[in-house]
Amino acid sequence: MPLISVRSPQMVVLVAALAAAGCDKQPAPDSQPQSSATPAESAAKNEFNGTLDIANRGKAMPDFTVTDPSGKTLKLTDLKGTPVLLNVWATWCGPCKLEMPQLDKLAADNAGTLRVLTVSQDIDGAAKVAPYYAENKFAKLEPWLDPENNVGFFYETGMLPTTVLYDAQGKEVWRMIGAHDWSGPRTAAMLAETLGK
Repeated sequence: MPLISVRSPQMVVLVAALAAAGCDKQPAPDSQPQSSATPAESAAKNEFNGTLDIANRGKAMPDFTVTDPSGKTLKLTDLKGTPVLLNVWATWCGPCKLEMPQLDKLAADNAGTLRVLTVSQDIDGAAKVAPYYAENKFAKLEPWLDPENNVGFFYETGMLPTTVLYDAQGKEVWRMIGAHDWSGPRTAAMLAETLGK
């Protein structure tokens, strides 16, 4: 395949056209008032851009078994009887890690009425997840592992985090695709019917 010389007439015209197209744009005036949020608050707000999806309402919880770092197993379908918020995440996922402290608090605030289950999709499993949990000292979250990504593939969202709410009968209520602010008032409203609050 012949290379186009920078000195060729076609390349000169292309470069000139690209330069002209980018040069005549003026920035739009900032007509919005400036936010008083800190850079960290602004970054967090931008990360919490998940989409609520109810298309799979009524679908049964998947029949998968997950393990913890010690080798203990948990069959997801055995969780019927209590509503479950199942969060699929990974240690390499920034928005996932941003949610974890909020999910831990949500689990503590709803102990006995909602089980918050986090299932890591890290291929290295316990080698990545156990140190992350130890470092963050989560009070209520348990480090469940799915290094084969069976749970993540089941939901077919193509996005981490994905969080799914199941009612006490193990039927899907809704799923949040992407990160969500689990500490905000919207969360309480989203959980109210399932938790009877």
